[in-house]
Amino acid sequence: MISSIAELISDRIGTMPAGERRAAQTLIANYPLTGLKTVAEFSTAAGVSSPTILRFVARLGFQNYPEFQSALQDELAAQLQSPASRTLDPSSTGGAASPMLEATLDNMRETFRHLTDKQLADIAARLAERRGKTFLIGGRFTDPLARYMAAHLAIIQPDVYHLAGQESIWRDRLIDMGKRDVLVIFDIRRYQESLVRFAEKAHQRGVQIILFTDQWLSPIARFARHVIAGRTAVPSAWDSSAALFVVAETLIGAVTRQLEAAGAKRIRDLESLR
Repeated sequence: MISSIAELISDRIGTMPAGERRAAQTLIANYPLTGLKTVAEFSTAAGVSSPTILRFVARLGFQNYPEFQSALQDELAAQLQSPASRTLDPSSTGGAASPMLEATLDNMRETFRHLTDKQLADIAARLAERRGKTFLIGGRFTDPLARYMAAHLAIIQPDVYHLAGQESIWRDRLIDMGKRDVLVIFDIRRYQESLVRFAEKAHQRGVQIILFTDQWLSPIARFARHVIAGRTAVPSAWDSSAALFVVAETLIGAVTRQLEAAGAKRIRDLESLR
């Protein structure tokens, strides 16, 4: 599968000089729109020279800036696709389940290929901290993942809340959020504007945001401390959240191990109340 530019950046940012890292961070903060500007506009936004932008593009594997922009334009078109425009390849063979199964397994492999052990460890460590509250929320199709993750984390640590219901209810919870707290958001294409607004308000209050999104990156990425970009495209009118679900389960397991003693005691206490 072809890697998205966001995935290429994630893979290579550790080897980039400081100027190229600034270019990468500027692009991710307003992805993909900054990359669709001229070299001069991109360099001004990043506070680096135009040659630095061209070196950054070359490090990602592109021959020139127009080729880089063409790839971003393709990604933007993919972001905006509606379910009606996605159809199963009629040449697919092997039964109805075979293409879907292969694509889902490939999504999982590619998602974890672009995730480093350090990324997962840093996110798990933040979720395991006991100094603040953890809030989880998702979009129309991804909120079940948020609810599932919240249900597990609430068993092993206190102050875990799944935000459900109307947007006005979420906004009311902002009064309880501050710099010690974490907000986990699930948002895949076509990205939910109400979640973007909520993330921006939470970010303004100093809340640390952990974003689960797709390879094309939700606009929420510009507010997030940590971004997990999972593969979601399958041969269907609908995107698949299976890869993100496995990442969520991986983090649930890692947090459980970190909270081993306290988590086990909490589970015993909960069991005694049943």
